Amino acid sequence: MSYNILLVGVGGQGVLLASTVIGNAAMEHGTDVVMSELHGMAQRGGSVTASVRIGRDVKSPLIQKGGADVLLGFEPAETYRYLPFANKSTHIVTNIRPVIPIQVSMGLEKYPEVEEILDAIRQVSDNLLPIDADVLAAEAGNRMAASSVLIGAICALDDFPIPRESLIRALLQRVPGQYAEVNAKAFEMGCEQTKAGTSRRRS
Repeated sequence: MSYNILLVGVGGQGVLLASTVIGNAAMEHGTDVVMSELHGMAQRGGSVTASVRIGRDVKSPLIQKGGADVLLGFEPAETYRYLPFANKSTHIVTNIRPVIPIQVSMGLEKYPEVEEILDAIRQVSDNLLPIDADVLAAEAGNRMAASSVLIGAICALDDFPIPRESLIRALLQRVPGQYAEVNAKAFEMGCEQTKAGTSRRRS
C-alpha cells in the first residue's frame, strides 16, 4: 500500500520546499518514501509539481491518474489542471489566491472566477478544502509562509500518515531561524483550518 501526495503550483510559491519538508518528515518517522519534482520556468511563474509517495512497496515516484490520496494546490488554476490525478475520495486542499499569468495581465487570456474553479473541483472530489493561505500567512506574520499554512492543513487530515511532530520539526529545519516562529504559527493555523472544515462537513 502507498499514500500518494501530489503538490502543484507555480514558481516561487514553495512547492518544492513543501515536498522536501514532507519527504524529510516521512523519513524521520521511519517510513519509506519516494519523491520527484518537475518544473518549467519556475522563476517566471511556470508550473511546478512534486510528488511524495509513502509506503514500503513504492518503487516509482510517479503517481498515476486518479491515484492521488492528497492533491495539495498552491494556486487554484493549477489545482484544477491536475484534477485528472484525483478521485472521489482524494483530499484536495487548495489555496484560493490566484497567481495571475502574464498572458492574463496583458489581456490576451481571461482567468476564470475562483468560485467556478472550486465548483469544478467539487464535481471530482467530495473532500475539498479551500484555504486563503496567503491571508493566513500574513496573519501569522509573513505572507511568504503560505506554504507552511498548506503543510499544516494536510497534516490535520484524518488519515495523514506522518505525525504532526515530525512535520513541524522538518519544517523548522528548512526555514531560517528568524522565521521559525512565524512558520510554526502559520503551520498551526493551517491545521485549524482543516479541523474546522472537517467539522463543518460532518455536521
